[in-house]
Amino acid sequence: MVIAKKITIIGGSGFIGTNLCRQLSSRQQDFEIIDLKMSNQFPEKCKIADVRDADSLRTKITGDVVVNLAAVHRDDIRDKSEYKKTNVDGAENVALVCKEKGINKIIFTSTVAVYGFAEPGTDEGGAINPFNEYGRTKFEAEEILRQWQKKSKNSLIIVRPTVIFGEGNRGNVFNLLNQIASGKFLMVGKGENKKSMAYIGNVVAFLELSIATNQKYGLYNYVDTPNLTMNEFVSQVRATLKGKKGVGFRLPYWLGMILGYSADLISIFSGKNLPISSIRVKKFTTPTEFKSAKVKLDEFKAPYRLSEGVQRTLISEFISPDPKREIFYTE
Repeated sequence: MVIAKKITIIGGSGFIGTNLCRQLSSRQQDFEIIDLKMSNQFPEKCKIADVRDADSLRTKITGDVVVNLAAVHRDDIRDKSEYKKTNVDGAENVALVCKEKGINKIIFTSTVAVYGFAEPGTDEGGAINPFNEYGRTKFEAEEILRQWQKKSKNSLIIVRPTVIFGEGNRGNVFNLLNQIASGKFLMVGKGENKKSMAYIGNVVAFLELSIATNQKYGLYNYVDTPNLTMNEFVSQVRATLKGKKGVGFRLPYWLGMILGYSADLISIFSGKNLPISSIRVKKFTTPTEFKSAKVKLDEFKAPYRLSEGVQRTLISEFISPDPKREIFYTE
């Protein structure tokens, strides 16, 4: 696969970025990392800079293609202005610096959160209806980059991943796996809702192809299929880790929401973020089943089946864990 002479990965010290850099390094592809924090795995490739500061980007970006992974995305950010500063103003700064430096290709990771609580089967043409600042600001960033692409006929690939999981990721999927492994998991609701997921190894492969493609513009949801119901997913994990069938004890949806709202009040008055909230209960029980046109990107084929990605994660995290593996807290 022949790609750019040098790739700039903004946010390259994070979970997706580190895995992408590891793949590029294995191919002896030249790259640099631009991030607020030093990369643990590639410190010699890392430059400290901030997407919120255009001047810092000007002095640090030297690549031919920019992959913008930087984002504020957590649900528990109290200062909502941080979403705009990083996601929107950051995208504007990246576009400005790319224009000044004559860089004509950007790969941007957005999110399926731009659709909000979407109808099952929503594809790239789905209605934009975000329910939080993360989704809203990510779509606003997309619009800024689309204007950059149209004005100068540059190349822009926008990737909207669903929830990403994999070895070392301490996000929502790991939290669910860990609860099942510890025996503390309680299924909320009927469990018939399907949840779209994306394994990190496949996301990295898609980003790598996005860098290499000659397409001038592309917008792709990223989801690994087939989608599993929560009953199917939990049953598979319990069978692998616990040797047990089914999902175990089940909590009615209405009771789960009461617990979620109660946790919200406790969080407000105590100032502490709790592992349960009403929005997390709603997200857990709501279908997030997306479709993707990813095959249109040069006939992309995911290197791993979804079930294989789940199995690799379970082995790495619970069956044969590596104590030296870097951990990323993404949720």
